[in-house]
Amino acid sequence: MRNEPNMMLAKKLNLWAYALTVLILGLIGMMRRVKIDLGMDLSFLAGVNAAINTITSILLIVALVQIKKKNIEAHRKAIFAAMLTSFLFLLCYVGYHFTTEETSFCKEGMIRKVYYFVLITHVILAGVIFPFILFTFIRAYTNQIEAHRSMAKKVWPIWFYVSITGPLIYIMLRPCYS
Repeated sequence: MRNEPNMMLAKKLNLWAYALTVLILGLIGMMRRVKIDLGMDLSFLAGVNAAINTITSILLIVALVQIKKKNIEAHRKAIFAAMLTSFLFLLCYVGYHFTTEETSFCKEGMIRKVYYFVLITHVILAGVIFPFILFTFIRAYTNQIEAHRSMAKKVWPIWFYVSITGPLIYIMLRPCYS
C-alpha cells in the first residue's frame, strides 16, 4: 500500500528547486565573465568533470534497468547516487570555469561542426533539464508516483544525453588543451 502524496512538502521543495535553478543558471552565466585567481591550477577538473559525468551516465543506466525490473529500492539508490554525482559535477564544473580560461576547439573540417553541434545541444539541454531533474525527483520523493513516472520518461533520456555528451566534449576538446 502506498502512502498518500505529500503535496505540502512538494510545494516547498518546488520553491527550493526554482530558487536553486535561478542560482545555478546565474552562476553559470557569470562564470564566463568572472575569473577568480586562487593561486592554484584547477585545470585538472576538466578530466574530473568528464569522469563524474561518465559515472552519472552509468548510474542512470543502472536506475533504468532496475526500474524496468521493478526493483524500486535499487532504482532509488541509483538515482540518489546519480543526483549526488551530478551535484559533485556541478561543484567541479563551476569551480573549473570560475578559475580556468576557456579552451577553444582547435580542429578544422567536419569534426568542428560535429563538436559545436554536440556542445550547443549539450549546453542548451543541460540548462533546460536541470530544473526538471529536480522536479522529477521531488515527485518521487513526495510520493506522486504517476507524475514521477510521466516526467521521468521525458527527463531521463535528456539527462542521459547531457551526462554522456559531457565526456564526449572533453574527449573531442582534449587535444586542444595547452
